[in-house]
Amino acid sequence: MKNLQAMLQQVQKMQAEIQKVQAELVNKTVSEESGGGMVKATVNGAKELISIEIDPQVINKDEKDILEDLVVAAVNKAIKSAAKMAEDELSKVTKGMLPSGFNFPGL
Repeated sequence: MKNLQAMLQQVQKMQAEIQKVQAELVNKTVSEESGGGMVKATVNGAKELISIEIDPQVINKDEKDILEDLVVAAVNKAIKSAAKMAEDELSKVTKGMLPSGFNFPGL
């Protein structure tokens, strides 16, 4: 019974740490570029798009499709990087507590 109680306390502590990390991730950002730096997207650890920077040289109404593709590419790269950042931060909390390869749904 003591082992079960100790395990439950450890799980509660881990849950509190996970919640803390999730709250901190909102304030952490990653940026990714496409088109050789012509478009830059910044996303936070909650996978929210924070900003888009577009080099004025790329803004050409005749090449609208290219610009749209560059924006999509930069945003997708930034979202993937934010997901990786979140996974890395959460794995610091859960290291040794969860099976290898465990995935946090919704993160």
